[in-house]
Amino acid sequence: MIEPQPITTIDRSELPAKAASLASQGYRLVQICCTTGETALELTYSFDKQYAFSNLRVIVPRNDAVIPSITGSYLAAFTYENELQDLFGITVTDLAINYNGKFYTTAITTPFLQKRAK
Repeated sequence: MIEPQPITTIDRSELPAKAASLASQGYRLVQICCTTGETALELTYSFDKQYAFSNLRVIVPRNDAVIPSITGSYLAAFTYENELQDLFGITVTDLAINYNGKFYTTAITTPFLQKRAK
């Protein structure tokens, strides 16, 4: 039997409150994933409680790639959120531990936003 794994699309402004609600219910943060599109970035935050997944999805335009941090509820999210800044060029506001673009050393800035060769 496959358990339901809901994906709820929310506005970025709702992210800290939704994450805090999940934390208060005993969910743990599993991962934050980012994919790139032509005009937007899609972020999926996955949480787990007793082997049941719940996912929050936030879509932000590439030209306004700013999201609020969830480190107020999940301190360990600082690793994912610094990665988002370094690899995808997303600005994460109110990040508890901010490496300011120096979490990874890369040959080029925001390598996951580079145009793909055709």
